[in-house]
Amino acid sequence: MKTRTEKDTLGTLEVPADALYGSQTARAIGNFPISGLKPHPALVWATLIIKMSAARANMETGRLPQEIGDAIIQATKEALSGAYDSQFLVDPFQAGAGTSHNMNVNEVLANRAEEILGGERGRYSKVNPNDHVNMAQSTNDVFPTAMRLSSLHMTAELLIEMEGLKDSLRAKGAEFDGILKSGRTHLQDAVPIRLGQEFEAYAVAIEKNTANLRTCRETLYQLGLGGTAIGTGLNASPRYIQQVVKIIAEETGFPVVNAANLVEATQNMDPFVVLSSALKGTAINLTRIANDLRLLSSGPMTGLNEITLPPVQPGSSIMPGKVNPVILEMVNMVSYQVMGADTVVTCAAQAGQMELNVMMPVIIHNILSSVEIMKNSLRKLRESCIDGITANVAQCSRYLESSIGMATILAPRIGYAAAAEIVKESLRTGRSTKEIIVSRELLSPEALAEIIDPYPLTTPGISGKRNTKQKEEL
Repeated sequence: MKTRTEKDTLGTLEVPADALYGSQTARAIGNFPISGLKPHPALVWATLIIKMSAARANMETGRLPQEIGDAIIQATKEALSGAYDSQFLVDPFQAGAGTSHNMNVNEVLANRAEEILGGERGRYSKVNPNDHVNMAQSTNDVFPTAMRLSSLHMTAELLIEMEGLKDSLRAKGAEFDGILKSGRTHLQDAVPIRLGQEFEAYAVAIEKNTANLRTCRETLYQLGLGGTAIGTGLNASPRYIQQVVKIIAEETGFPVVNAANLVEATQNMDPFVVLSSALKGTAINLTRIANDLRLLSSGPMTGLNEITLPPVQPGSSIMPGKVNPVILEMVNMVSYQVMGADTVVTCAAQAGQMELNVMMPVIIHNILSSVEIMKNSLRKLRESCIDGITANVAQCSRYLESSIGMATILAPRIGYAAAAEIVKESLRTGRSTKEIIVSRELLSPEALAEIIDPYPLTTPGISGKRNTKQKEEL
């Protein structure tokens, strides 16, 4: 491999001759061969946006020469197009605060800008990664700003998938609205419910999670860029601090503003704790819904089998014809990963000391990873599972008629004790509660049919006691 010699404050280092990155990146690659992962593309995008915005702001204040600033902006636009994706290589588990990531971006842009101005990679005679690309900045204000911008970018994509899942669940709720079935509490028979009500409840849960995530995004709009090393703004002019955030708003379309207190914005990771908590809350609901659907579709011969999931792949290497709920199992695993990531974020956020939290790289790695896998899993859940679910109406009816929960319907008419006797007889003889009710002539088949009308039976009130007008209103 051909190399070039670069010099930094620790001495000289050999860097691959064709690399756009420099010595500090090369040191980080050697120091942190930890996960084999590269920085998340959204974090690279956000950092590039910051560098381009800083160059524009520094030119507007007259501090950065026009020629150098234009070269940095051109290099950044090329990088944003994906031309240099292979040059951003620092492992997410790296030096504290993200210095290695920041310098990786600084060096790539400096070397490319150097070439644009007729210079040579690694010489930094025309464009310097610290003096020019990092002008009026510190890793300590760049990295938390990149965390915010990348989170906003990724959660916007996640919200689209959450809305799509909510709509799919709601559509199934409407499709299954007239299907009466046995409810279950404690995994035991309970009073009747409509299958559509179950799916509508799932939709409402995701709807609430979506609203919560939207609220969390608002905490990310305040940027501490301009605070430099510890939030005091050393080496950054007041005009630059105002301009750079305005430019970022123009470039991204996000309604970002200057943080009210730059020191607090540098120290505090609260917005990411809130965001991670919202992701965890969504994961909890997702795994709960996935588990319900796995139970409802279990069998098909020896389980509940009240719904059928779309078959997407064979389920066994030894059992012919077996089909497993693999999409739902994947959603479970993603949900557990997101819950675990929240623990990492929580521990890392409380680890801040004095003017800085050096654990920022692991915080944003877990945030962006969680958003990425959740976004992708929701798309597959909707497309490959929810949209194709069908109801097994006969099975739902069979369970309902044999359910001991039917006795609860009778309690207002014959009393709790008498209804309990019917349950005992059903369990002892295996006869359905419906059959026992009719055989004991407690109700005629016609009266029983009136009572188990799906809508009055599954809405507030006493079934069979309403008038026609009330039923029509339902």
